[in-house]
Amino acid sequence: MNEPPASESERLTYGSYLALDELLTAQRPRTEQPDELLFIVIHQVYELWFKQLLHEAGRMQGCLTSGAATGAMRAIERMLTILKTIVAQVDVLETMTPSQFGAFRNALDSSSGFQSGQFRELEVMLGRRDERALRPFRPDSGERARIAAAMERPSLFDSLLAFLSAAGYPIPATILDRDVSTGYEPSAEVREALLRVYADDGPEAALCERMVDLDEGVMEWRYRHVQMVRRMIGSKPGTGGSAGVDYLASTLMQPAFTDLWAVRGEIG
Repeated sequence: MNEPPASESERLTYGSYLALDELLTAQRPRTEQPDELLFIVIHQVYELWFKQLLHEAGRMQGCLTSGAATGAMRAIERMLTILKTIVAQVDVLETMTPSQFGAFRNALDSSSGFQSGQFRELEVMLGRRDERALRPFRPDSGERARIAAAMERPSLFDSLLAFLSAAGYPIPATILDRDVSTGYEPSAEVREALLRVYADDGPEAALCERMVDLDEGVMEWRYRHVQMVRRMIGSKPGTGGSAGVDYLASTLMQPAFTDLWAVRGEIG
């Protein structure tokens, strides 16, 4: 039998599909300052992009596991485009002057960007293995559980090395079988294998280059974020008791995929 037609209230609409009733009421400024809305919107948009970056990173790893280099490349290229987008969003936030931000900054209380569980999870997927990433989150929180679980899974670089091994490149078993919950240590043997990848100049080399692009894109985002914070608050401590610019600056120029950068001086 044919299904009865949906009533007007049951039909899918643009607003219901995108859950706009919930989305557009999720901005709740704590002051009457007109610039606080921009601050909230920008950071909520960041979190949506972080969600998509995590999704694409997981998709990339799945493609690498199944040997689908093209799918992995597409996922990385989308991540790169998202990173360029969130870097560009800093320009919007910088239309706010330090005095405009200062007018509502105290209302942020103990909240801090250090409490972005999604960005911490992304750092872990990039290879960070540091218990300090868990500290901003309550022991029973969902954010802490997700970050801790990510630390037990292979990083993006681990997945790349497994893919290269399956393609016939001599990645040491000690690297492939290591405990991935510990940080990756640079390896001369891995760099030797990467030299062979680059000498062959095939799809594996192209994939390695996109990984370098990804690492560079994250470093670019960190740089713009640091400069934006410096522009807004100078050397003041961050909200929530964080170290502010000094800590953020210490994270600059620290690549996630160290062997992919180190091998560049040996190519050619």
